This record gives sequence, structure tokens and C-alpha cells, in this order.
Amino acid sequence: MTKINFNEPSRGETASGDTTFSVSNRGSGQALAGESFQGEGIRGVSHSEHGAVVGINDKTNGRGDAAWFESSAGEGCHGVSHSLGSAGVVGINDNPDPGSGAGVYGESKTFEGVRGVSHSYDHGAVVGVNLSRGMAGYFDGNVHVTGRITHPGADYAEALTVAAPAAVGPGMVMVLDDGGRITPCSRAYDDRVAGIVSGAGGVQPAMVLDDHEGAAPIALMGKLWVRADASQAPIRCGDLLTTSATTGHACRVTDRERAFGAVVGKALTDLPSGRGMVRVLVSAS
Repeated sequence: MTKINFNEPSRGETASGDTTFSVSNRGSGQALAGESFQGEGIRGVSHSEHGAVVGINDKTNGRGDAAWFESSAGEGCHGVSHSLGSAGVVGINDNPDPGSGAGVYGESKTFEGVRGVSHSYDHGAVVGVNLSRGMAGYFDGNVHVTGRITHPGADYAEALTVAAPAAVGPGMVMVLDDGGRITPCSRAYDDRVAGIVSGAGGVQPAMVLDDHEGAAPIALMGKLWVRADASQAPIRCGDLLTTSATTGHACRVTDRERAFGAVVGKALTDLPSGRGMVRVLVSAS
């Protein structure tokens, strides 16, 4: 390495668009090394919209980092922004190939891999967003929560295998077939009733257990919308609902003895006549 020693502070300045100071190494060594025993090794300051320090690695095969930071006593990388709406640290991987790499990766031998802290009541300390309607979060291990868990969904569901998926839709009343799969109901007071398919009326389940291919979420507890038929008897708030002869629909219980083991829930809204949607309460009891 060729060393340039400055006995006095040196300053380079230009008013053009050219680089003020440039170094190049065609070999395997460093192009520029900065070392300080009491201050920063290298400091970059910009008064424009461009970065104060920019690192680019154009190696196209194998691995090559654009920047590497390492500390023996402090943070490996510390990012602070005073800008409204801008993050202190941003990591992006724009490789279109599946599984190409994480945008930000955190790992620790003895502490948290990633920690998020927020001083705002309205914003989360950690937020996950998936724009492709996939999982916004994934945890391989236990999850410990000291506060409440809230969700815009309104019911707690279990995924059950469907006999004919094409014939099933949200809000349908389902019964068990001989193979333990679910299919839309087709007779009144069917004691093989499994429950109501969650997701009708734009209200999604808050939790789905055992979610798997070829299954539909059946509400075990909570509030949801059900397809109902009030042609034989009007449905009023508070009425018990059971399976009807209309495929996939519920109807009002008019014979409580026949309804034993065939109740799907309790109506929360009215349906005076015809077919329509009724909000229903499903309880564990």
C-alpha cells in the first residue's frame, strides 16, 4: 500500500460536477483506508439529496457486500434519520427470484435477533406487511405476549376438509358426510351439522386452526354472517338457527325437540322473509 502522509490538515474542493478526490486500486488491496486513534476513520458529509457515504459492489457472481461494518464495543451499524417519514435504516433486496434473500436480517448469539421499540400509541414497534396476500409474519418457535391480541376478524374457526370445494362458499351451513368431510346442508334439523363457513359479509375469522389445502374455516365461536332462509318462518334477533332444506342455508328453530344437536347459533339480526344474510352468534356451549 502506498501511504500519503499529511503533516497538516488537507482540503480538496471543486465547484464542478467532477469528483474532488478519487483513488483506485486495480489489484486485490484496498482502494482507500482511513484510520483514526481518537475520532472517525472516515467521515462523509453531504448537503444535497445524495448520500453522504455510498457503497457499491458490482460483483455479479459469488458474494460481495456493498458495505461492511464491524465494532468491538458498540453497534455494528447505527442509523438515525431526522426526516419526517423516513426510516433510520432501510434494507431492500430486489432480486426477483424466489427465496433470493431477506431485506433486513438480524441475528444474535445471546439476545434478540431483531428488536423494535416505538414511543407512539398508534404505531406498532414491529410491523409486517405482505403485499402479495401471503403471510405478514412467521414464527418458528413459541410466542409470548404480555398484552392483548386484537384482530378485525370476529370469530374463531377450525379448518375442516371439504368434500367438493367448488360447491362451498362463505356463510354456508355445512354438515359432515360419511367420510368426515364437510358438505353444504340439504335437510332441516340435520344433527350432523358441522357449522358455518366463516368469511361472509367481508368479516374474516380472527384465528383459523389447522389451516390446510382443500379445507374451509368453520366458526367454532364468535360472530359471523350466515346464509338464511326465512320463507317458512321469519327470523328475529335472539332466535336459535338450525340447518334448512335449502342447500347451505340456516332457518329458524320452530321445533326445539328436533333441534337438539342441530343448532348452528343464535340470530343477532332479523330476516322477516325470503333468503338473505343473518348475523349469528356461535358459542362454545
